[in-house]
Amino acid sequence: MFSVLSYGRLVARAVLGGLSQTDPRAGGGGGGDYGLVTAGCGFGKDFRKGLLKKGACYGDDACFVARHRSADVLGVADGVGGWRDYGVDPSQFSGTLMRTCERLVKEGRFVPSNPIGILTTSYCELLQNKVPLLGSSTACIVVLDRTSHRLHTANLGDSGFLVVRGGEVVHRSDEQQHYFNTPFQLSIAPPEAEGVVLSDSPDAADSTSFDVQLGDIILTATDGLFDNMPDYMILQELKKLKVESLMTSPSFFQ
Repeated sequence: MFSVLSYGRLVARAVLGGLSQTDPRAGGGGGGDYGLVTAGCGFGKDFRKGLLKKGACYGDDACFVARHRSADVLGVADGVGGWRDYGVDPSQFSGTLMRTCERLVKEGRFVPSNPIGILTTSYCELLQNKVPLLGSSTACIVVLDRTSHRLHTANLGDSGFLVVRGGEVVHRSDEQQHYFNTPFQLSIAPPEAEGVVLSDSPDAADSTSFDVQLGDIILTATDGLFDNMPDYMILQELKKLKVESLMTSPSFFQ
């Protein structure tokens, strides 16, 4: 069995490695603007095989980081593994959803204060896609308005985010579950299964907005992290980050 301690060590190594490779010039604009310094890591249940799928997909999970003018945007999605029983790769839905969200951000087709709108537009595009796509996933979108210094979030299901300041969790997403092991989710089902497969509207996502400060650590993740590592262990790993270096520039970490 893969221990929680080993899981934490892998997360720390991957995160620290990503941070050391980050270009400090990407930390945001001048003046009073804030910006994100980002690093990402992940691995699926078969991580020992070292498989990295197309795009930022790790196992059934997917993520993206994008920016456009005055906003930086992060997203994570967790493909529902039950589709594998029907011959469907769960990562196809989560990966396509996140790639679509990323494209919308880069094209400027979003309002920073409305992350649910990013999910809604992306999901609608998937529903209208000419290429058949089946599956379900949770989703979490976090938008930093670099000018107003506010973070706008949308979380559907049991993926989510933490905001850590001074070694303590100051903001976190609320988990959404219909019942045990059945999170809220976006879905596309075959016509004969419509109305049978569980599917929620993007509007059902929990949305929050709040101010952030220089040096805050923003962690977005799927339940693969939150179910295996309690807060105190996550905080222990995050303490290993050189937060002092981030405090000297208008930067955040993901």
